[in-house]
Amino acid sequence: MVDLEGKHVVLAYSGGLDTSVILHWLVARRAKVTAFMANLGQDFGDQHYFDDATAKARSLGADNVRVVDVREEFVRDFVFPAMRANARYEGAYYMGTSLARPVTAKAQVAVAQEVGAQVLSHGATGKGNDQVRFEFAYLTLMPRAEIYAPWKEPEFRARFDERGRDALLAYAEEHRIPVAQSKRDPWSSDENLAHISYEAGILEDPNIVPPERMFRLTADSASALPNPGIFSISFVNGNPVSVAEVLEWKIEPDGPLTPLKISGSVSDPVSIMDYLNLRAGQHGIGRLDMVESRYIGLKSRGVYEAPAFTVLQAAHADLEHLTLSHAILTMNAHASIDLANAIYEGRWFSEEREALQAHIDRSQAYVTGSVTVQLYRGNIAILGRSSPYSLYDAAKVSMHELGGIDPADSGGFIKTVARPLVAARDRVLLE
Repeated sequence: MVDLEGKHVVLAYSGGLDTSVILHWLVARRAKVTAFMANLGQDFGDQHYFDDATAKARSLGADNVRVVDVREEFVRDFVFPAMRANARYEGAYYMGTSLARPVTAKAQVAVAQEVGAQVLSHGATGKGNDQVRFEFAYLTLMPRAEIYAPWKEPEFRARFDERGRDALLAYAEEHRIPVAQSKRDPWSSDENLAHISYEAGILEDPNIVPPERMFRLTADSASALPNPGIFSISFVNGNPVSVAEVLEWKIEPDGPLTPLKISGSVSDPVSIMDYLNLRAGQHGIGRLDMVESRYIGLKSRGVYEAPAFTVLQAAHADLEHLTLSHAILTMNAHASIDLANAIYEGRWFSEEREALQAHIDRSQAYVTGSVTVQLYRGNIAILGRSSPYSLYDAAKVSMHELGGIDPADSGGFIKTVARPLVAARDRVLLE
């Protein structure tokens, strides 16, 4: 049993079931606790969210509560870099939680150093990925700190392990700890500007359909807005710099869509995510239900809502096809897989992640331009794209004019490139 009496612990606290119980547990063991919350936009406009969580932490015995606003840093330095890489874990998951943990741990370490705490604590279980993400960051950023992970401690596990969340709910009821979870809705959720994730409870059966009451950011396709929404998204060096809804437009015969009236134009990173989470969510964009491979070797089922992330990455990837060569697109595709694995596995503060990111970002020098998207009942359609750095040459590719291309040049090129194919064929014929 770890002796916590008199030690100053900074707990990564959310106000949810797990960390509320853990806070009460730490106080009961006479630790001095600073409840730390990173503002990642998880309030979604609820003015009372952090006030209520702060009051709750104090009522549970926290000596201090610190809320640090990291929203801009989170989007600018964590979400947008992953988006620039088109990074999705196992080709699907946008990694909203994976990206939130390193920025949270970074801010938590800063608070611990400021208040002179010796112990860093989190509520991640011993079966998931977050334990790795938090503790990799702690060991990298504050290696001399003691780490208290309750779900790895024998005393805590003896109290809660056998019945898991049911035991946590019973403990909360016994000690009059208010929690939002219930036996009817026992799933766990994690919210930030990048996404909301849901797991556990009935979701642990991968064949169970998630109940509609669970979703908070997205409408289902049947109840989504009845008319399509058209949005113009501008990028500079791979980063989204403005988003606006096109309310009125004209399309000349065989011409592009030209906006005549726009609404809701936003330009700073946090506002872009907030705005698209709202508007794209209303159009039913951004739901994902998948079985993924946890870093520790288990399969898990996760359900996600990521409206803004989904739209931005779709538009960004489309603009890359206009502005990047085939060779760079292929290199980036490989780097994106490695980068997604590094982020998912908690290696944000690593040389390999930084090297992969540097490669991706070098390629973004010409990913500047605008993409027009249509959102409708869960679907994203690209209506057009433009860039001052476009590699597309209409005259050269046209089927109606030569455009400076001599077709005869292709004959020698084809014969030269085909030599390995011919040699391999001849070898087979000799057998």
